[in-house]
Amino acid sequence: MALLDWLVVGLFCIALIGIIVWVMRQKQNNAEDYFLGGKDATWIAIGASIFASNIGSEHLIGLAGSGASSGMAMAHWEIQGWMILILGWVFVPFYSRSMVITMPEFLERRYNSQSRTILSLISLISYVLTKVAVTVYAGGLVFQQVFGIDTLWGIDFFWIAAIGLVLITALYTIFGGMKSVLYTSVLQTPILLLGSLIILVLGLRELGGWDKMMEICSAVEVNQYGDTMSNLIRDNRDPQYPWLGALIGSAVIGFWYWCTDQFIVQRVLSGKNEKESRRGTIFGAYLKLLPVFLFLIPGMIAFALHQTQGDFLPMLANGNPNSDAAFPTLVAKLLPAGVKGLIVCGILAALMSSLASLFNSSAALFTIDFYQRFRPKTDPKKLVRIGQAATVVIVALGILWIPVMRSVGDVLYLYLQDVQSVLAPGIAAVFLMGICWKRATAQGGMWGLIAGLVIGITRLCAKIYYSNADVIPGGDTSNIFQYLFYDVNWLFFCGWMLVFCLLVVFVVSLFTKAPEPEKIKGLVFGTSTAEQRAVTRESWNHWDIIHTVIILGITVAFYWYFW
Repeated sequence: MALLDWLVVGLFCIALIGIIVWVMRQKQNNAEDYFLGGKDATWIAIGASIFASNIGSEHLIGLAGSGASSGMAMAHWEIQGWMILILGWVFVPFYSRSMVITMPEFLERRYNSQSRTILSLISLISYVLTKVAVTVYAGGLVFQQVFGIDTLWGIDFFWIAAIGLVLITALYTIFGGMKSVLYTSVLQTPILLLGSLIILVLGLRELGGWDKMMEICSAVEVNQYGDTMSNLIRDNRDPQYPWLGALIGSAVIGFWYWCTDQFIVQRVLSGKNEKESRRGTIFGAYLKLLPVFLFLIPGMIAFALHQTQGDFLPMLANGNPNSDAAFPTLVAKLLPAGVKGLIVCGILAALMSSLASLFNSSAALFTIDFYQRFRPKTDPKKLVRIGQAATVVIVALGILWIPVMRSVGDVLYLYLQDVQSVLAPGIAAVFLMGICWKRATAQGGMWGLIAGLVIGITRLCAKIYYSNADVIPGGDTSNIFQYLFYDVNWLFFCGWMLVFCLLVVFVVSLFTKAPEPEKIKGLVFGTSTAEQRAVTRESWNHWDIIHTVIILGITVAFYWYFW
């Protein structure tokens, strides 16, 4: 990097420090102040925070790498961002009326305390083992590529970059809480968008334009059924991304992530009212239309440049191009001085905002769902300190898990989606039945979660066992266990798992006592009071509907173009 690049990075850091100092001077007297920013966020802050929190290293490394290795296939998961609209239009009223801080807390209000404990444990473990660790791992990798430094002071630069990123982010998250996450996102989001847009434009100019990229990628077949890298919809016999499985699996994962996951919903709960929260989700849905073009398409551009130049991407030990290096390689090879510094700021913004959101959400889960439950009379200011201490522990656990994540390598984004495909169905089923069906009982919700957890763990363990045993998928048709938990395509498995968990909730609920009407008032369709419905109706107007229709129209047009 040139001197001008370092000056740009320095200015970004000064602006970031200024925001953090301002946030730290605000009073944080209780858990609501610390974890929800005092519930006074506007739609701009909410939407920007949703987008900036979502866009992390799994996009800079994983999504761009996916574009370079398999083309448009992973676009399903990004374009399903329209489901943020379901969060705003359907779930926000129920979450707002329940006055909760965490999603497990909502399950306790709707079902029972056991459901809350199960979801808290699933969320905390998954955050540390997947989101925190993967973000930190990929952050170290991307800065090692961008700076071109292998070792510094005799230490692997990967570790310096990864741990430095964690410590800096942890400091402002610990002391600033949710407000620091929200307001730094307002700075980070436009920088991330501008930087990624520059990469897209310069990449297309270097290659020779959009048509050239589509020509090269359309000539590369990805299966024996005639599908190419440019096809979003692939033959239903495709072993990895059958079109029906991709639509079902991405929808299940998308529903879980955008409507029920603490990581995203906590940003919406920080809104000052239903109107700001809903409009925040609409703004976030607009922004979520962009990652396919800002990250996946640059990955395809990097692949096309490698096809034409032969040595654009670095090579792996097995002789294949390193797809996960697509985005940082574009940064390192195409950008002039000053602009490269801006891109580095964008990368920093993505990594830090995603990590900060993870730290804050994890701390909220521990403090509210565990500590406060067992010590309900704890002083509100002490809860803030407990949340800060919890963040420190989560940071440490994430760092300790990095050595394991280094073995993930070039399957980073697929690894994330694979784990989420068995995590999502049980949780999605319980939330869906909880707000749609008044008869869903506490035992039904609890056993739905347990069923999802047991099946998910069984699937992951079976995959590890059979993969290491060099078993050929479908090779032993007499082994029912292998067929169900290994041979079945991961996307179809996700869909069938959702159906099974819904049935568990349904059947158990039929054989157990129905919930008292007073307990579920305002938490399920058909139980809201006239006053609650009036508040919700006053929170939207025709403009909210118009923007929602525009977003859905763009989504349909995207599928039509890349069909």
